[in-house]
Amino acid sequence: MAKITDEIKKGKILVSDGAWGTFLQQKGLQVGECPEQWNIKHPGKVFEIAKSYIDAGADMIETNSFGGTRFKLGKYGLADKVFEINKAAAEISRKAAGEKFVLGSVGPTGKILMMGDVTADEMYEAFKEQVKGLEAGGADAIMIETMTDLEEARLAIQAAKENTGLEVFCTMTFEKTVDGEFRSMMGVSPADMVNTIITAGAELIGANCGNGIANMVGIVEEIRTLNKHIPVLVHANAGMPEYRDGETVFPETPEEMAALVPKILAAGANVIGGCCGTTPEHIQKVREIVNNL
Repeated sequence: MAKITDEIKKGKILVSDGAWGTFLQQKGLQVGECPEQWNIKHPGKVFEIAKSYIDAGADMIETNSFGGTRFKLGKYGLADKVFEINKAAAEISRKAAGEKFVLGSVGPTGKILMMGDVTADEMYEAFKEQVKGLEAGGADAIMIETMTDLEEARLAIQAAKENTGLEVFCTMTFEKTVDGEFRSMMGVSPADMVNTIITAGAELIGANCGNGIANMVGIVEEIRTLNKHIPVLVHANAGMPEYRDGETVFPETPEEMAALVPKILAAGANVIGGCCGTTPEHIQKVREIVNNL
């Protein structure tokens, strides 16, 4: 089986997909409804989202499984459906992707280890359960994302490495402080992240959410000060969120996002995709820039 990291080693710049949550809302997901349950209840609509990114030119798409641990699903009375829901998520994206790659999305559990909400063993078992479902459904890699705590990220990587045969990737979410530095909610810097998650077994690292591409440039540059060779992925928001007429919007147009692609590549990114606010149109413009380069 081809590997994403093998493609990167050949010198290819790869394009990933865009936002899922806002897209699900456009398809009819209601406030308080479980997004991951749509893999069972509305697989056709989930497929349409995945396929739209493939049609836009993405080399890889994620799965609708970001909140797919027993802790998140348990809030909806679905803790006993973890394997089924994650397997379905991967099967849908696998069908849409064809010969392209599928990233099994694994987000934070919502539990805080240092607060005693959960033990390390319990967190490990929750990730283990999820990643086994994603592998069974046909994912090519496990995409651990939006992490803010290094220990939670490490446990997720360990669970994926020890219980699947898939490539394991990990991104964290950073915000710019008033001092101009980047930190996660738990105080982790991009530099703090690098050695810990690579040592844990991550084969690709990076950042997602929290920033548009403009700010992601600084994050990638910081990663590259410590490691020149590890593949780096960026899933950037469509700019920084703004509150307009009672709702949160992401103002960056597809053209504005695409214009920054050469800058993020120069910083050292290997995979470029989108997070909050990005659409198939954003990914299509990114694809065009990458093709031209």
